[in-house]
Amino acid sequence: MTISFLGTGTSQGVPVIACDCPVCTSLDFRDNRSRSSIHIEFEGQSVVVDTGPDFRFQILRERIKKLDAVLFTHQHRDHTAGLDEIRSFNFKQKSDMPIFASEGVIKQLGKDFNYIFAGPDYPGLPRIITNVISNQPFKIGTLAIIPIQVLHYKLPVFGFRFGDFTYITDANHIPAEEKLKIVGSKTLVLNALQINSHPSHFNLEEALQLVEELQPQTAYFTHISHNLGLHKKIEPTLPPNVHLAYDGLKFYF
Repeated sequence: MTISFLGTGTSQGVPVIACDCPVCTSLDFRDNRSRSSIHIEFEGQSVVVDTGPDFRFQILRERIKKLDAVLFTHQHRDHTAGLDEIRSFNFKQKSDMPIFASEGVIKQLGKDFNYIFAGPDYPGLPRIITNVISNQPFKIGTLAIIPIQVLHYKLPVFGFRFGDFTYITDANHIPAEEKLKIVGSKTLVLNALQINSHPSHFNLEEALQLVEELQPQTAYFTHISHNLGLHKKIEPTLPPNVHLAYDGLKFYF
């Protein structure tokens, strides 16, 4: 399995429009963060988790030529706004694109992209096949997936475990029974928005506490805002097995 971080930024991305802070003006490529998303390659399959506003740019940057399915964590626009761009894969692959999401996410996609869902069948529209998922294990091809139900303030959001890799973004609470699904992960990805507390995201301290509690071999933080600070300053302060993810980072299982 190969995991690629397509994006590691928060809803505004980094740099933030019109911001002159040290992070937003940094020349370090690790401080330039597009909206959060990952790409998974497994046994010849290609799956993306979330299609944010930067989806087209991310796919071109990583030179992804094939996509078999899209998996959504939740319905916020910084995770869904790029859905229209899957039509390029429709054209190339001559097939509809399976998407996997909760019933609530699919209903919201139907509102946000009503021209895709409502018809009539207009030439050139993205073509999708919807698959409703619940908090039960499922598969995309041969890729086994365990959903992890977390809360993003009051909004239910899915994290996912793929074998020894667990990915959780946009969360500020993980119920005890859901934490049990994470235990034993070799690599855990968590959101760590900023230094100060936040009503709907883990901050850095809370994310570190979770890593200490869940004991993965390695942890990476994502969904990072400019308020976390410069990569080169924060990374050295972290425990040896904890790192800040950045756009384009890859690792292998």
